[in-house]
Amino acid sequence: MLMDLEPNAPKDFDVIIGQWNVKHRRLKDILNGGEQWIEFEGQSSTVKTLGGFGNVEDNHLHLPDASIRAKAIRSYNPETAQWSIWWLDGRNPHNLDTPVVGKFANGVGHFYADEVYNGQTIKVRFIWDFTHPDAPKWEQAFSADDGKTWEVNWQMEFTPRC
Repeated sequence: MLMDLEPNAPKDFDVIIGQWNVKHRRLKDILNGGEQWIEFEGQSSTVKTLGGFGNVEDNHLHLPDASIRAKAIRSYNPETAQWSIWWLDGRNPHNLDTPVVGKFANGVGHFYADEVYNGQTIKVRFIWDFTHPDAPKWEQAFSADDGKTWEVNWQMEFTPRC
């Protein structure tokens, strides 16, 4: 049984609701000047929750050396007009990543967090690009210099699953 959605629920992530095939590109050596990318396939399925003020994305990633399950959990704060996005990875099922927080403008969402990666304090940036609704894109980047420069280390391209 589907629950009713709130009439004032945000529509920012409506594009990604449904079933998708995902093409992943992930930088092999992150924050070390690496330029070699690993490419792999995956699937995702996203449903609304919290009356439309949130959504949950179920992911199956087919890395070259492993098959991984993960979830993205998103919630919207109407007081700040910002989304928070958490990542839960099946390889570490007891910990949610620090949420990235941000908002959309003109179909593109920018989300940021402070995090520690391999013992180093960094900034994390997610960009969701919904300007082409039939081909959404996502990218992750890290900054080791407080946001002056960014290294894109993961990209995803979505195509509808029939």
